[in-house]
Amino acid sequence: MLALSHYPAATPSGAPPLVIVHGLYGSGRNWGVIARRLADIRDVYAVDQRNHGHSPQSPVHDYPAMAADLAEVIASLGGRADVLGHSMGGKAAMQLALTQPQMIRRLIVADIAPVAYDHDQTRHVHAMRNLDLTGLTSRTEADARLSQTIDDPGLRAFFLQSLDLKSKPPRWRLNLDVLEAEMPKIVGWPGTQGQFDGPTLFLTGADSHYVQPQHRATIRSLFPAARFAKIPDTGHWLHAEKPREFEETARVFLTA
Repeated sequence: MLALSHYPAATPSGAPPLVIVHGLYGSGRNWGVIARRLADIRDVYAVDQRNHGHSPQSPVHDYPAMAADLAEVIASLGGRADVLGHSMGGKAAMQLALTQPQMIRRLIVADIAPVAYDHDQTRHVHAMRNLDLTGLTSRTEADARLSQTIDDPGLRAFFLQSLDLKSKPPRWRLNLDVLEAEMPKIVGWPGTQGQFDGPTLFLTGADSHYVQPQHRATIRSLFPAARFAKIPDTGHWLHAEKPREFEETARVFLTA
């Protein structure tokens, strides 16, 4: 089963657990601050997806497999949960909602649509794979080396959360070879049919281009109860850029 980070409810209310599903190259630990704050009245679980973090590695990395992983997690938690997924995690959550809708009460999809994209993320695989790990002892040093190929300091900091410096030698907690091989499936969409009639929030960054007006017809055909909201002055990493606003929007929707 997937590795989980558990954040017990501070004041249990009977609300179903919340499962948080990270995006490509991420991990459950990226969501620690938001998970703790959303655990005020419910248990929150942040997963490491397959080929990420401390979860098992697999030669398969497609949305049916990722949805099956999430189904196994939710079954272990009682069989029904609220789910919040960002980017790749949002697609995995949508796949589960469309194929096993009884497992999800409320769904939040953060900055992604159920469509295939034409961008390619393999350049980041190459940057991480080509990072010289020899003698690395600190993230500061790793950041300096990674800056030679990745200009964005925020993106470098995000990637470096998956670098295990305690390992001898240091290693990435990402199955880079499989993620590169399966990239067409990751940026794609399997064309899954069906409907999820439960409450669904498509929460996007106002400056992001991932969810376009032309996607709304497709979204509504699959998620008839879909609602849409934007967080101003944020891009694709809306939960990292404005965590308090993201958290509060999620809380309002989940407790409505």
